[in-house]
Amino acid sequence: MSEKNTREPQYGNTLELRESIGLQTLGLMTNQVYHDDPRRLAFVLARYKFVSKMLSGKGRVAELGCGDAFGSRIVLQEVGALDVYDFDPLFIEDIQSRQVERWPMEAHVHNILDAKLPQTYEAIYSLDVMEHIPAERELTYLNHLVESLTEHGTLVIGMPSLESQDYASPVSKAGHVNCKSGKDLKKTLETAFHNVFLFSMNDEVVHTGFTPMAHYLIAICTGKKS
Repeated sequence: MSEKNTREPQYGNTLELRESIGLQTLGLMTNQVYHDDPRRLAFVLARYKFVSKMLSGKGRVAELGCGDAFGSRIVLQEVGALDVYDFDPLFIEDIQSRQVERWPMEAHVHNILDAKLPQTYEAIYSLDVMEHIPAERELTYLNHLVESLTEHGTLVIGMPSLESQDYASPVSKAGHVNCKSGKDLKKTLETAFHNVFLFSMNDEVVHTGFTPMAHYLIAICTGKKS
């Protein structure tokens, strides 16, 4: 016979939460990651943690290419409001089906290659998107993001490095048509911003090390060019 209460009373709130909102699910993409390679989930969440601290205190922020937005709550902990966008309606439907009152996010279908976002933001971050965009359209992606920022807005871009692709799993690199070296990513972003601060990432650690040895790249862009 199962116990009705936890043996230590401080864990009783876990049962209360289960009764009030149920057991929350991982989301479409995160479910697949947790099934195939659980440690990769730690790497993904570390990226969101880094973004959250870099954008801490911002008012209204947007995520472009949110997927199932599983990690987006980490950013929402540090900013005033968060809108998430993805071009796939199935992911947006998944997000909306898992919404809870404590973590309100507006989720919208939007293709950044077609138009800028419907409003401007103090900051936008876009993780694991640029590598999926053909090189001949990357400036459309970038320019529409720039147009979606306020005058002094900040853009954060994250993507797997070109050098990492020799070691990436087939699932991880599916659709990766435009990975870049750190040098090339910085050069591309400097076409639109006066300041581009480039970070390396290996597993869950973000650092300032040698970018050709980085598995992942994160760039913080400020001072957009007119």
